[in-house]
Amino acid sequence: MITYWHNPRCSKSRAGLALLEERGAEVSVRRYLEDAPTEAELRAVLAQLNVAPIKMMRPGEARFKALGLSRDSDPETLIAAMAENPILIERPIGVTEGSAAIGRPPENLLSLL
Repeated sequence: MITYWHNPRCSKSRAGLALLEERGAEVSVRRYLEDAPTEAELRAVLAQLNVAPIKMMRPGEARFKALGLSRDSDPETLIAAMAENPILIERPIGVTEGSAAIGRPPENLLSLL
């Protein structure tokens, strides 16, 4: 089962979901903008991705700048910002029990199969 952090307004997110479904993956869609992940969930996914919080963020998003964040912001500050402002989370993200992948490009999600 892949939990898919999805924004249906995003073409990459739609493409990633279609790719997984075409491959027969069992997918549970989580509209993360409406059902924001907690800080604990974000930390767990970051550990699975094995990346710094900034790598799971959209620094070009207007909200990122409005909050006074930068690529050099403290990791805990970035995690808290994502929990409070899920628009900052890069999309899409696929999560399984043992791994995770950011779907940019969507083909990255194939590693979860």
